[in-house]
Amino acid sequence: MFGIYLRRELSRRKKAALVVAMGLALGIALVITVNSVSAGMTQAQDKVLKSLYGLGTDMTVTKARSAPTSGGSRGPNFKFDARSSGSGTSQSSDRVTTQGGQALKSSLVERVAAQKGVASAVGALSLNVTKVDGSFTRGTAKSSTSSSGSSSGSSSGSSSGSQQQGGPGGGGGQPQVQGGGADFDVNSYSVAGVDVTRQGLGPLATMKITSGHTFTAAQTNAKAAVVAKSYAREKKYKVGSTFRISGTTYTVIGIATPDSGESTTDVYLPLKQAQSLGDAKNKVTTIYVKATDSKRISAVKKTIQSNISGTTVTTSSDLASTVSGSLSTASGLATGVGKWLSAAVLAAAFLVAALLTSSAVSRRVREFGTLKALGWPSRRVTRQVVGESMVNGLVGGGLGIALGLAAAYAVTAVSPKLTAQLGSGGGGTAGGPGGGPGGGPGQQAASKLEIALSAPVSLTTIALAVGLAVAGGLIAGAMGGWRASRMRPADALRSVS
Repeated sequence: MFGIYLRRELSRRKKAALVVAMGLALGIALVITVNSVSAGMTQAQDKVLKSLYGLGTDMTVTKARSAPTSGGSRGPNFKFDARSSGSGTSQSSDRVTTQGGQALKSSLVERVAAQKGVASAVGALSLNVTKVDGSFTRGTAKSSTSSSGSSSGSSSGSSSGSQQQGGPGGGGGQPQVQGGGADFDVNSYSVAGVDVTRQGLGPLATMKITSGHTFTAAQTNAKAAVVAKSYAREKKYKVGSTFRISGTTYTVIGIATPDSGESTTDVYLPLKQAQSLGDAKNKVTTIYVKATDSKRISAVKKTIQSNISGTTVTTSSDLASTVSGSLSTASGLATGVGKWLSAAVLAAAFLVAALLTSSAVSRRVREFGTLKALGWPSRRVTRQVVGESMVNGLVGGGLGIALGLAAAYAVTAVSPKLTAQLGSGGGGTAGGPGGGPGGGPGQQAASKLEIALSAPVSLTTIALAVGLAVAGGLIAGAMGGWRASRMRPADALRSVS
């Protein structure tokens, strides 16, 4: 009886049922869309952190920033051979510095690895190389007398007058240097020294070798290099190419491509070679740490900070707060404004559904009054109204899920590009070895990546949508059922008269 009556009443009131269902559908669709976009933002941020922070890295340990000493900051210092006599002779000079001017002793890597909750730790050295190359061109000394005396066979008087006039900027026939100058190119790039025996953690962990091969365990001090694909394209390097840093020649053995975005490091060298170039023997700038349990990262961070003084420990969550750009802005909108908007729309949809159901009950006074006169108890009338509202809610939930999935698919198909920037030269904690060239002491260079946004829909989101549909039906049904239960058979007779 319940099912037959329910089907008949819903078929009689298709338009009203559809209005209630569509109201709930729009609210549920917005919730699904916002949740899926937020999930996409989280995935995009994870890609950024993986690219900049290191695959499998839970935290990094760097040297704590110290206050600059008086006279401690020096500008670039390049030395050229002034004795070179040939005009146009090419000269070159490299300035190699540790990124940020901060370094830790290599022995701290083992101390960090021995801390409770640490699964593994590996050290890396980040360098900035500024290369200046070009040539000087000598000028020629010319006097004004030579130019005037060679004009014609003039008298000594006219020659004397010419000498008195002189040339511009120098009278009395003084010689002047004409021509000459200098033409130099400045090229900056980043270098990371990696522990070739443990490449699964650290700078190379997020890179995929697309040409050649990576370092072997025996190449701990080899004059070999792995080059990022973007830098190799810029310099036209390929496997087997050679280049020089501070007089040392290195051979490219592999071209690497990051898993996502652009590489923040241009050249990868064995750690010992990087230490030799940077005059940083037995030193590292960053210690990459993997915890035994990802849920205990905060506790491991506190342990390292308390047991190893003079260090700064940065977790992936700390690094996430420094990500800026359109990714950060869009993420803030999705998690802030988007969720509040979806909550407001959903609440409005529930309220409208409840009011429409209550209004529909008011128009069915004769029907419910007659049913009560025939012996239907109030609870049966309430159950009938709640059942109708539940069906409307489930229909609205189905429509909402369909609309939400369509919106999420549209976002994924369009894949809007978002930019993410980590660090801005403000002396923050260093998150990764690269960061781009030019980071001086107390400075962190900015790294910019471009990420395609997707909108994945999880089973949890679908379950949330179903729950909202049921909740909407129950709220509307409860309000309508309460109204129906208060009706009396006399109300039906009154409406007839």
